[in-house]
Amino acid sequence: MPTAPTLRPATPEDLPDVARIYAHYVEHSLATFDTEAPALASWRDKLAATRAAGWPFLVATGTLPDGPDYAAPVVLGFAYTAPYRPKAAYRHTVEETIYLDPAATGRGLGSVLLTAVLDAARAAGAREAIAVIADAPDPDDPAGTVARTPSGVLHERHGFHVAGRLEDVGRKHGRWVSVTLYQRSLHPSE
Repeated sequence: MPTAPTLRPATPEDLPDVARIYAHYVEHSLATFDTEAPALASWRDKLAATRAAGWPFLVATGTLPDGPDYAAPVVLGFAYTAPYRPKAAYRHTVEETIYLDPAATGRGLGSVLLTAVLDAARAAGAREAIAVIADAPDPDDPAGTVARTPSGVLHERHGFHVAGRLEDVGRKHGRWVSVTLYQRSLHPSE
């Protein structure tokens, strides 16, 4: 990565880039179960709700050598936490979400952003973090072994463990997709 990324709270001005990054994964991957990219207004609502609840919504900005203007910083990725479930007893458990611009992957940015959003969630009162990661059987393996995803590997490196798996709960791009639930305690000494 040519410049060190800057991490900061997301602003409404960042949301077109957030929407662009997410739309890539909606259209080209199994990483999200959305089949249509949310409108910008939906991202505005999500940012407002996240802020109102006191949870972090962060962006990483920086430059990429193959970008349209090498000197202009752009949003390279984003991460946020939201309540895992709406019931009151879950109030200290968050679901964490992270997406990177495809041109920014493989450069360590995911680790930087994941660490920052988990630290901010802990400071905001989260005790447990959940990541719901979509995956599918490896199409080249006749036994149907589940391929390890880059997101799963990233979360494991950051102390998440597999807490469960839901088989074939979504259908996207003509395939059945499963999800693996990852969990990490943000207060392991309690």
